[in-house]
Amino acid sequence: MEITDLTPAETRVWRAYATGAHVDFRTADDEDAADGAGWGAGRSVRAAVLRALLLDGPRQDGEIPALDVAGARITGRLDLSYASVEDPVRLRHCHFEEPPRLYAGRLREVNLSESVLPGLVAHAARVDGALRLTRARCHGPVRLGGAEVSGSLYLESVRVDAPDETVPALQLNQAVLGADLWAPGLRVRGEARLTGIRVTGTVNLAEAVLDHAGGSALYAETLTADADVLLRRAQLRGRCELRGARIAGRLDLSHALLSNPGGIALRASSSEIGELWLRQGPVVKGSLNLRRTRLDVLFVEPEVLPDEVYVNDLTYTSLLPHEPAARRLPMLERGPDPYLPFTYEQLTAAYRRIGDEDAARRVQLAKQRRHRRTLPWYARLWGYLQDATVGYGFRPLRAGIWLLSLLAVGSAVYRVHPPPPLKPAEAPEFDPVFYTLDLLLPVISFGQEGAFAPLGWYRTLSYVLIVTGWILATTVIAGLTRTVSRG
Repeated sequence: MEITDLTPAETRVWRAYATGAHVDFRTADDEDAADGAGWGAGRSVRAAVLRALLLDGPRQDGEIPALDVAGARITGRLDLSYASVEDPVRLRHCHFEEPPRLYAGRLREVNLSESVLPGLVAHAARVDGALRLTRARCHGPVRLGGAEVSGSLYLESVRVDAPDETVPALQLNQAVLGADLWAPGLRVRGEARLTGIRVTGTVNLAEAVLDHAGGSALYAETLTADADVLLRRAQLRGRCELRGARIAGRLDLSHALLSNPGGIALRASSSEIGELWLRQGPVVKGSLNLRRTRLDVLFVEPEVLPDEVYVNDLTYTSLLPHEPAARRLPMLERGPDPYLPFTYEQLTAAYRRIGDEDAARRVQLAKQRRHRRTLPWYARLWGYLQDATVGYGFRPLRAGIWLLSLLAVGSAVYRVHPPPPLKPAEAPEFDPVFYTLDLLLPVISFGQEGAFAPLGWYRTLSYVLIVTGWILATTVIAGLTRTVSRG
């Protein structure tokens, strides 16, 4: 393209390129690029002119060329597919008539901040620096699948509104970022797809609004982040899919709204996460799936949990904040499975690591009661008996209370109505206390039981004491066995 073919606006851009000078067509700093369709020829630059500059623009010794334009209306399609562009591309506050196309291109730096675009096509692009779309507004899909950015991808306060429901509004699947995905305040209407993305730094989606009701608001299976994934105060209307994620730092959902009624609100199954924070927000609307996930720290407040929680094979080292067992146990009983012993063992271990043995025993008792519901009726009867007598061995003082009560009853009855001796000449002196102990204790003998034989109702009472003693002894032994096996 010859310089003589250029309009005055294009000539201005062309001459500034060699020195990297900034060209600003705006008439005021607060201009809205959404009004760019009405900008006249004095602010219009053909995309073909920009392409020619970037591929073979003028050079000046001692200067660093750059395309640095603000407030222009870019007509036609800026197509840099497969191109190698060594100079920075800064097209801020601009209005694009067609989606820029950077497919498989290699670029030094791209800055489209505060511009208005009908979309962006940058699959497999490579940017040897930062890619900035800060406060940009996109009325079509932003496609960055498979892109490689050696620096950070800046999407803070970006708005993406893709009316076509058949494709994701924001596509970052398989992208590789050498620093951060910095997107606080991101607004996406449609699916945000981050499947397989690899981020060396932090994924910051704080205060983001991702709206795809009935579908996936954030689809980020096998996401890998070497630092944190921040969704503080984010609003996700639709499923948040993080299955298979690898997050070395913190997945922070503090103050976040997770809403997918009738479906899965958050699925982070089969993942490895340093810390998961789910706190100080509204109740999750939809189910929570953490199956087969490994966590160092699970920071979850009971009041934000939904009615359905899937925690089969979930492992964690610490559970915060410290809550009584009664507030934690419902989390283990909100899944579809009737009895998952591993979940109770995990909670028990968490309490024991902080020295709360009372809470640990309560969890173990709840485990036995939950297991009892899965047994046949005759086994449930035996379970009820163990529960009532010694709390399945986790409340051994109950056995002492029962024994003392029965000892008092038996001693009082046999003191008033002592049984006759079998052999009066050989019988020892009758003692109602030790006689009752002989009946209650199945192993120890004080020589009283075999020497006296009660009659009538008092014989029936002796049988009751013998049977009760055996039951108490059996349940205590069963409880001690569980205690020893836990140790």
